[in-house]
Amino acid sequence: MPFVVGFEQHRADEANDAVLVGEDADDIGTAFHFLVQPFERIGAVELGAVLHRKRLSGLRRVRNASNMPIASGDDDDRLCLPATSPVPSIALNDGPAMATIGFGTYRLNGSAGVEGIAAVFEPGYRLLDSAFNYENEGALGAAIRTASVPREELRVTSKLPGRHQHFEDAITTIEESLYRAQLDYYDLYLIHWPNPSQGLYVETWRALIEARKRGLVRSIGVCNFLPAHLEKIMSETGVAPVVNQVELHPYFPQAEQRAFDKAYGIVTQSWSPLGRANQLLREPAIKTIADRLGRTIGQVILRWHVQLGAVPLPKATSKERQIENLLLFDFELSSDDMSSIATLARPDGRTFDQDPAHYEEL
Repeated sequence: MPFVVGFEQHRADEANDAVLVGEDADDIGTAFHFLVQPFERIGAVELGAVLHRKRLSGLRRVRNASNMPIASGDDDDRLCLPATSPVPSIALNDGPAMATIGFGTYRLNGSAGVEGIAAVFEPGYRLLDSAFNYENEGALGAAIRTASVPREELRVTSKLPGRHQHFEDAITTIEESLYRAQLDYYDLYLIHWPNPSQGLYVETWRALIEARKRGLVRSIGVCNFLPAHLEKIMSETGVAPVVNQVELHPYFPQAEQRAFDKAYGIVTQSWSPLGRANQLLREPAIKTIADRLGRTIGQVILRWHVQLGAVPLPKATSKERQIENLLLFDFELSSDDMSSIATLARPDGRTFDQDPAHYEEL
């Protein structure tokens, strides 16, 4: 579903209360500081925003917006700009669809976590990523219960930790996770790491298949599985994961892994899609593209993921970034842009020493 963005001039500009009207949704760019407040619902997710005092390319100034669609009804300096494109969906190999961008909830815990997660529904997030080891399944469930979004519109993910990979332990852990979240089911449940030295991931995969049969989860997948791990679980069970969530960013594009996933109808999700350090956000090659397109570096990187066919799962605590990260579907990167970003790949661009061939997380 599209969302509509309304803008008003920042109150620091009291002397000049004109509003800025975009000629086109593409004119909006990213030069805004978003302070979001709810508007009336008119069939879309609507947002209010406050502009810094800037002269923005492609915007025209008008004194009265009464001839524009008014979001609030009684406030002439608020208006609705053209709706952005809705977040597209991608079909999973077992039938359901999910959004092509999600929201990561790592370190969103307690009451602050509830508030932080609950805030992302209004901008338009519908795919939520959590895990047993994030220790926030309760906060996630509480946020969902506060949402005005119907449960069936959400795709809620959690993950099984390595210490509970035995069959019966896995089933019990999924049940306990649902009790904590006060949910009837997870839309997507993943094995967090293969932990190959334990030699249990095939048994764990059988447990997830059983959990799906019991209705505890709707779809099942994995995280951080290399092609050898995937081949083993598929050959021994005949069931392919719907998702493989892996570390993926311009320093570590995982071309071979993505190609393998695609060949078996597995959607690749990207954790740490912007990298875990500021270095990637300072790359001149990406900044050049962002400046030319009038986008942020973060948007360019996330768009790169989308054009690779991956589903990024960025985390953002500020409303500005949450909205910014969704505004990816009204522009494209050229083949030259994609090639330029490809030059940033490193032989092993992992941000930490977490090679699934030997890394273990309990």
